[in-house]
Amino acid sequence: MDKVLISACLLGRPLRYNGTAKASGADTILDAWQAQGRLVAICPEVAVGFPTPRPPAEIAALGDELNAALQGADVLAGRAAVLEKTGRDVSDLYRRAARDTVQLAARHGCRHAVLTDGSPSCGSSFIYDGSFAGVTKAGMGTTAAALRQAGVRVWAETEITALNALLADQ
Repeated sequence: MDKVLISACLLGRPLRYNGTAKASGADTILDAWQAQGRLVAICPEVAVGFPTPRPPAEIAALGDELNAALQGADVLAGRAAVLEKTGRDVSDLYRRAARDTVQLAARHGCRHAVLTDGSPSCGSSFIYDGSFAGVTKAGMGTTAAALRQAGVRVWAETEITALNALLADQ
């Protein structure tokens, strides 16, 4: 049975930056996976010591200019930063969270991960643009990028039904 790494907030744990959980709309599937022992839950940010709640963070350019193309892989490579709204650079913690999450996935043999979209760590199809104005852009967060680089297939919470169908066919 394939194990699935999952953002803990999708399981109802109030770990998001604002102290809330995130509904996935697929509780029946998640309940079944949990009963099967398929899920490996993690909040990458909390795992490396971030508090809940915490200031919002977004991926941003290293200089003063916005760069719409930057995303998690650029943070991992040192070409971009993760900044809290306060201005604090938390890039090193996000890189550590990504590395530690990849190691967790490897230890448990997770070939798939379901992560919370929009997050500078877990976003897999979109993230915020670094302006803290609520503007999204296509892209991945740091943990999503690291998992993909490690060969783990990353799914957004809106894709749980599709992953469930894939897993049922195996």
